[in-house]
Amino acid sequence: MTDASDADADAPADGEGPLRAPPGERSVPELLRFGVVNLDKPAGPSSHQVSAWVRDAIDETLAALDPEGPPTGGVAHSGTLDPKVTGCLPTLTGDATRMAQVFLEGTKEYVAVLEIHGSAPADFEDVVAEFESEIYQKPPRKSAVSRRLRTRTIHDLDVLEVDDRQALIRIRCESGTYVRKLCHDIGLATGVGAHMGHLRRTATDPFDDRDLHTLQDLVDALAWAEDGDDALLREVVRPAEDALTHLPAVTVARSAARSVATGAPVYAPGVIDVDDAAARPDRDGDPPLVACFTPDGVAVCLGRVVGDPDAESGTVVALERVLL
Repeated sequence: MTDASDADADAPADGEGPLRAPPGERSVPELLRFGVVNLDKPAGPSSHQVSAWVRDAIDETLAALDPEGPPTGGVAHSGTLDPKVTGCLPTLTGDATRMAQVFLEGTKEYVAVLEIHGSAPADFEDVVAEFESEIYQKPPRKSAVSRRLRTRTIHDLDVLEVDDRQALIRIRCESGTYVRKLCHDIGLATGVGAHMGHLRRTATDPFDDRDLHTLQDLVDALAWAEDGDDALLREVVRPAEDALTHLPAVTVARSAARSVATGAPVYAPGVIDVDDAAARPDRDGDPPLVACFTPDGVAVCLGRVVGDPDAESGTVVALERVLL
C-alpha cells in the first residue's frame, strides 16, 4: 500500500482538480451542497414533503449567499416514515444524495406503543422475546416494494413498560423491517391481537436521537447564516462524510481520488489503508459496502473491495457511487 507521505506529496494546489476542501474547512455554500441534517421529523407531513421543505429552504439561502452557484439539485432522506411517525430522518443535501444507499447498510431503532386488544397475558414478555431473531415478513399492500416474503433481523426487542392494554417496546432491527407488521404479528402470537399505536424512530445508523434538529432549527440556522453568523448552521448541517462513519473505510491517495472522479476504479498503487472490516463478507457472502476517503477526510466514492490492497497492481475497490 502507498505510504501516507506519498499522498501528501501528491496533493494538488488549492482549487486544483475536482476534490472538495476537507470537511472542517468548507464554506457555507459548500456545506449546504454536500451535507447531512439529522432531522427530527414531526407528525403530520410525509417524509417527501419534509424533504421538499428542506430543499426549498436551503436553495433560498444558496441563492442569497452564492447567487452564481447552482441550487442543491435535491435532497434525499434515510427511509420513509409514515406521516404520523416522528423521529430520526437523516437528510442528505445536494451531491450527498448520491450516497443515500448507505442508510440500507446499518440498523434502525424505534420506540413503539403496542395497542393490545385485551389484557396482556402473563407470558407477554416471553412471547415478545421470541421475535428477537431473524423473522419472515411480507411488505404490506400499501408499500412501494414487491410484496414477496423476505427475512429481516430483529437485533434487540425490549419491553420497556406494560400498562393494562398498552405496551411500550423498543426495537433495534435491520433496515427495511416493517414495524407495523411486527406489532401485528406479536399480537397474533400473544393470542389477543395487537396493532401499532404511536411510533418514533430513535436511530438510523450512524445517527440517533441525541443530536436531532427540527425544521425550525434548520430555518433559524439558515437565516442566521444569511446574516453572517454560521455557528448554528454548522451544528445543524454537518459534512456529508458524517453519514459514512458506520461503513468500513478505505483511504486513498489524492491522485487516486482524482482518477475516481473521472470514473476509474481504485487501483492498488493508490491505496493507503483499508479497514479490516472491509474484507468481511456480509450475510449473503458479498463484500460489504465501503467508503473511500482522502487522507484529509474528503469522501471520494462508495464501492466494494474486490482485490488485494497489498498487490502491486489491479483493482482494489470497484465503484458503486462517485461522490466527487
